[in-house]
Amino acid sequence: MMEPKQFKAAGLIGWPVFQSRSPRLHGYWLERYGIPGTYVPMPVKPGDVAEALRGLRALGFAGCNVTLPHKEEAARLVDRLDPVAKRMGAVNLVVVEADGTLSGYNTDGYGFIESLRDGKADWRGDAGPAVVLGAGGGARSVVASLLDEGAPEVRLLNRTRARAEELAAQFGAKVRVLDWHDRAAALDGAALLVNTTTQGMVGQPVLELDLAALPPDALVSDIVYNPLVTRLLADAAARGNPTVGGLGMLMHQARPSFKAWFGVLPEITAELRASIEATIR
Repeated sequence: MMEPKQFKAAGLIGWPVFQSRSPRLHGYWLERYGIPGTYVPMPVKPGDVAEALRGLRALGFAGCNVTLPHKEEAARLVDRLDPVAKRMGAVNLVVVEADGTLSGYNTDGYGFIESLRDGKADWRGDAGPAVVLGAGGGARSVVASLLDEGAPEVRLLNRTRARAEELAAQFGAKVRVLDWHDRAAALDGAALLVNTTTQGMVGQPVLELDLAALPPDALVSDIVYNPLVTRLLADAAARGNPTVGGLGMLMHQARPSFKAWFGVLPEITAELRASIEATIR
């Protein structure tokens, strides 16, 4: 009979969580590496996050992922934050330590950068200015990771300018806020364009953006992964720009979580990608 301590459990807290592909990701890796364990979705309503996190130890969990709308609250509730999570003010990975305390991490930026490298092997953060659309949690991770990779300038645009200015104030002079109606002109000379808004997601309005000023070799990224190819990505590809969808970010940000709980840094295989894509089409 298997020793109980050999079996490890982890999961995802959020509201809602039914749409998440994370259980499929982690389930695939548990089977691939022959690790006895489970990863479960855990719907946690706003206001119940503290109780949910405190319950991880009692339930024997190794930790959990955190998704919307709980990332910022989780950062305030854990016992310690790694430097990246502290800088972002948000947590997407919680680890239950041997003494029962909780450590918080943020792997979203790591996932984003790795997805760019998958899409364009020679991508460099210092290649030129980046244009980032949006000023929510996704934008925060993207901006921080691009600055860490040496981006000389980040042009930040959001439908509500005040929110963009609030985010920019946390990152210094390299982040320049522009008006939303100037988004087409902001593309001039850019090496990278990233959409972090919900525009283009299934059930949301399409992102209206004229790409005429965007250099033909600029990389275009959309952190939306449903649909797999947003209109922004389709329009960019049609004019010859290299593109990266949001699925790679989703998969790469999960890898450090799996390693933290189960001790193996998993690979993203063609089989895994195909199995996730099949749930989105």
